[in-house]
Amino acid sequence: MNYFDFDLNGVLAFTVSPLQLMLRGTLMYWFLFVVFRFVLRRDIGALGVSDFLFVVILGDAAQNGMIGTATSTTDGMVLIATLVFWSYLLDFLSFHVPAVRRFTSAPRVCLVRDGRMLRRNMRREFITDEELAAKIRQEGVDDIALVKRMYLEGDGEISLIKQEAGEASE
Repeated sequence: MNYFDFDLNGVLAFTVSPLQLMLRGTLMYWFLFVVFRFVLRRDIGALGVSDFLFVVILGDAAQNGMIGTATSTTDGMVLIATLVFWSYLLDFLSFHVPAVRRFTSAPRVCLVRDGRMLRRNMRREFITDEELAAKIRQEGVDDIALVKRMYLEGDGEISLIKQEAGEASE
């Protein structure tokens, strides 16, 4: 057999029922959504080695669960279209329906209030003193006493509000 001989049907024909691919894709999409929404909340820049490894392994495991014995490009296209559909639908509904937005977006969490670290919230989000101090320095603030509020936003980003000139933390 020559390398240029191939069966076009093997590339384009379904090897698994499109309905089965859509169901597998739907189940894995929602499972992964829940994992990322409720387990991994940090922004990409703050992913540690174990977080990154978790995402890579999760992606590989999800691929096996979604594709099963499917091997054709058409199978893959149906699966990708299913994932795109759910992603678009969630974005659309989150924009238009506040109840869906509350489910899809995590609430912001206050980490610093009036120059004081809120350790309970930091513990709940697994944010160390060193990570917090680094984020404060990245915002150009050298003393936590100059921070009025600091939040872990719903998208995992950190936002900081500086004390106004003349304000003093107690």
